[in-house]
Amino acid sequence: MHILMYRWKAYNYRDIEQTFLLLGHTVDNIEQELGSYDVSPEFERVIEEKIRGTHYDMVFTVNYFPLISNVCERTGVKYVSWTCDNPLISMYHESVFHACNYIFTFDKTNYLEFRGMGVKHIWYLPLAVDTERMDALLGAPEKAERRNATQDSEMRKYRGDVAFVGSLYERNSYDKIKNRLPEYLRGYFDAVMEAQLNISGANIVEPMLTTNILEQLQEYFQLEKSEGSFSDLGLIFQTTVLGFKIAEIERRRALIELSKHYRVNVYSNSDVSDLLRIQYCGSVDYWSEMPKVFRMSKINLNFTIPNIKSGIPLRIWDVLGCGGFLLTNYQAEIPYYFNEGEDLVCFDGLEDLCEKVGYYLEHEEERKRIAWNGYRKVREKHSYIERIRTILDTVACEDAK
Repeated sequence: MHILMYRWKAYNYRDIEQTFLLLGHTVDNIEQELGSYDVSPEFERVIEEKIRGTHYDMVFTVNYFPLISNVCERTGVKYVSWTCDNPLISMYHESVFHACNYIFTFDKTNYLEFRGMGVKHIWYLPLAVDTERMDALLGAPEKAERRNATQDSEMRKYRGDVAFVGSLYERNSYDKIKNRLPEYLRGYFDAVMEAQLNISGANIVEPMLTTNILEQLQEYFQLEKSEGSFSDLGLIFQTTVLGFKIAEIERRRALIELSKHYRVNVYSNSDVSDLLRIQYCGSVDYWSEMPKVFRMSKINLNFTIPNIKSGIPLRIWDVLGCGGFLLTNYQAEIPYYFNEGEDLVCFDGLEDLCEKVGYYLEHEEERKRIAWNGYRKVREKHSYIERIRTILDTVACEDAK
């Protein structure tokens, strides 16, 4: 197949492109900054000229772009997208019903929602990891003890007890608007966020944004969307405002508490000036450095942003694919693919997190065994080869109907 891939800032594009190539397909890339996912006449013209000038069997993107769907619908080319974020505001658009679409989403709740809307060309497909790429950089986990002195020297700076890699979301929208809100609304949202922080594996923000609350909110929060969008105030506010604020609170609280008792390394480009006891290590490159952090840290932390309702985020796959030990919040889809306590470990709240960090720092053999189990499982069952084959087989089966 000849595939046109629109590349943006998603991390897993390189793995996906390499997998297409490995399976014998050819890939052309197009890159351009987008001010809007819905409408961009200039970009639509560029991609339409590209499609009409060269035969492509499909256009592929990570995440869904309505304007690309519109172009593919006009030109009669298949549009295949695979989500890595949820919920995607861009999917709440009339273009999602186009016949050209083949949408694969990593979040089963998202899949069921859109199937319930009547979207026929949507499938559930979890994310993946390329363990061969990790092994080429790090060496296979089973050979870790036999690394030569040079490799050990290069890896040494990434060693640590507890590591967190990611954003602290200090530049969230809630902090920008909260002082404009009346006292009642501000107190209500603070209570909703506090309740969400005390619940694992479920999102309670959406039902708490009642009609009455949203009617009051309209006076203080401007809803901006394109003509073809059917997203609403509740969806956008819970996702782009409260979701990121909840993530900030959870991550800062956890890191502050853990740093009182353990050595915690934070790899981020966020402001960590209030985290006095942590060891700030700067940001790390996704491809060349982050895998070394995951392999060399005794415990790797994951805090899934609450916008992801049930799915397993890319960070979980990445840690396990590096042979790292993972301590993560619970997600509803984890039991579909992993045995908790055998392949990875889940925590339920701040107290449980601190206790489990202490336990696994003291039980090295158990920790290493769990890390090895998780690595072996993703290597054997959750490669990009398996996922891309599933996508291509699904598209072929739909064409045969």
